[in-house]
Amino acid sequence: MISLEDWALVRRLVADGVPRRQVARDLGIGRATVDRAVASDRPPKYQRPAVVTSFSPFEARVRALLTEYPDMPATVLAERVQWSGSITWFRENVRRLRPEHRPVDPADRLSWAAGDAAQCDLWFPPRKIPLEDGTSVLLPVLVMVAAHSRFMTARMIPTRKSEDLLLGSWELIQQLGRVPRRLIWDNEPGIGQRGRLAQGFASFAGTLATKVVQLRPYDPESKGIVERRNGWMETSFMPGRTFTSPADFNAQLTDWLITANTKVVRTIKARPIDLIEHDRAQMLPLPPVPLQLGWRDRVRLGRDYYVRLDASDYSVDPVAIGRMVDVSADLERVKVRLEGRLVANHARVWARGTTVTDPAHVEIAKRLRQQFQQPRPVAAGDDLTRDLSDYDRAFGLGEEVA
Repeated sequence: MISLEDWALVRRLVADGVPRRQVARDLGIGRATVDRAVASDRPPKYQRPAVVTSFSPFEARVRALLTEYPDMPATVLAERVQWSGSITWFRENVRRLRPEHRPVDPADRLSWAAGDAAQCDLWFPPRKIPLEDGTSVLLPVLVMVAAHSRFMTARMIPTRKSEDLLLGSWELIQQLGRVPRRLIWDNEPGIGQRGRLAQGFASFAGTLATKVVQLRPYDPESKGIVERRNGWMETSFMPGRTFTSPADFNAQLTDWLITANTKVVRTIKARPIDLIEHDRAQMLPLPPVPLQLGWRDRVRLGRDYYVRLDASDYSVDPVAIGRMVDVSADLERVKVRLEGRLVANHARVWARGTTVTDPAHVEIAKRLRQQFQQPRPVAAGDDLTRDLSDYDRAFGLGEEVA
């Protein structure tokens, strides 16, 4: 077989009118080789002739199993076909055959119209954040990226629960200033599962006139924009930073996002800050009424005058003991109301199992306890003895005649 250079030279010489016999003589190759080079429209390629190997007798059975079970491990395949040779050699042959039997899942290149969608995701920074009780934990960051402009907003939230996801989503939408027509999520449990949205998200979408779309499993390409932004934050925002609290993390992240949105995005060859106004113009307006989101509950206040929210306890004015109170919370505050009157207002803590006490509530409880323990005074001159004739008259016994 001749080399690629000789193949090209033969074709050029023959095309220039040099006789094939002379070409063969000058290059020292056979006339038949020259004829084949001229007739072939592809460069010569060496192919090793197929030979029978120790795997050959097993190949048909392996192919049959891969057709039905394309992801069956090589060790299981070896056991099924009763292979007794080298497992390394068997794996190499299975690796060669598997792509022919595995279903293909093509990934289309998606285009995003202005105002159409925002991709949403939870990113977990690989660093624990200090909390109020001295512990440090990994906390989620809610990330929302306008798909057309690539404009990014993000915020660390206390939990992955639906209440906090709703609060975080509304805050990021307010930062955008308009409502994307679709909010694209993966199968995050706090958003919904098995085709059904979690409690609160249907009304949330209805109030905003948007649509919450949950992607099918194994479809990461449909929200690849936000996935890549998560990776970018991990490699660009996180290195060299330290955080003293979730509030400190959010403050640093907000400052970084201002710069991040001025960077040119390679895939669109533009800066998000330059495209966001066009993106906003095609989005929906914010609702005219404020949304009632967050944690909400109605409970009867017990003698210990504390209410529980997300595994932490908050004190309440003891005058509400035994009565129904309304508990509400957002990402920052926990409030309790008695018939509309505020009886507790605390900063929300992110550490689970924490007890938050207002000293004023303790003083009120102490005073009420002292009043309860004191005996009630009896008014002077109050004779509790009753004349028995009153009972005779009541039952008609005083009028009997002997």
